[in-house]
Amino acid sequence: MSFSYSQVESKPQDSTEREYDYMIIEGDTIPREFIDLEEVIILNKIKFTSDLDRRRYLILRRKTRKVWPYAKLASERLTELNARLASIKSKSERRKYTKIVQKYIEEQFAAELKKLTRTEGQILVKLIHRQTGVTTFQLIKNLRSGWRAFWYDTTAGLFDIELKSEYNPVNNREDFLIEDILQRSFQRNILDNQPSVLKIDYFEASSKWL
Repeated sequence: MSFSYSQVESKPQDSTEREYDYMIIEGDTIPREFIDLEEVIILNKIKFTSDLDRRRYLILRRKTRKVWPYAKLASERLTELNARLASIKSKSERRKYTKIVQKYIEEQFAAELKKLTRTEGQILVKLIHRQTGVTTFQLIKNLRSGWRAFWYDTTAGLFDIELKSEYNPVNNREDFLIEDILQRSFQRNILDNQPSVLKIDYFEASSKWL
C-alpha cells in the first residue's frame, strides 16, 4: 500500500472555507481536519504455547500491575529529589532533604512493600530501572545509608533479589512480556502511563518474541 501525506490550503470561496491536511492512500486524496491524535502502539496478539504458558502470563500481569505504582513513584520522587538537590549548596541541607524524602517514602509505602513476594520484588527492580535509568543497586549506593536500610528492611533483605538487574525487553523474554503488559494496561487506562527513560523499541522486541 502506498501512503503519503501533504498539506494543501484551499482557495477561500466563502466564510466556511477551511484549511485541510490531505492523506493520499493508493492514489485517493482524503482530506482531514487539523486533529492531532495521541500516538497508539498497535499490539500484536500474544500467542501461548499451552494453558500453563497462558497462566504464567496472567500471573505476571497481576504482579506487574501490582508493583507498577511503586516504580512510578520511585521515578517521580527521584526526579524531584535530584532537582531539589541541584539547588541546595549546603551539604548538611542536602542530607536533611534526602532524609525527608526517604521518610516520606517509608511512611507511605513500607507496609505495602513488605507484602511483596520475591517475584514481585524482582519485577519492581526491573521497573525501577525502566523508569529511572538507574539500577536499584546504584540508587542504594548513590543515596547511601538511609535508602539502603529502608530497601533491605522492606524487600531485598527478605528475598534473594538481584538488585543490579536491568530492564531489557529486546533481549529478555520476561522483560518483553512485562513491557507488553504495561502497554496494554496503559491503552486500557488500567495503569497510569509514565514514559520510560530508557529507549525501548517495542516493535523490535515484538518481532523477536512473538
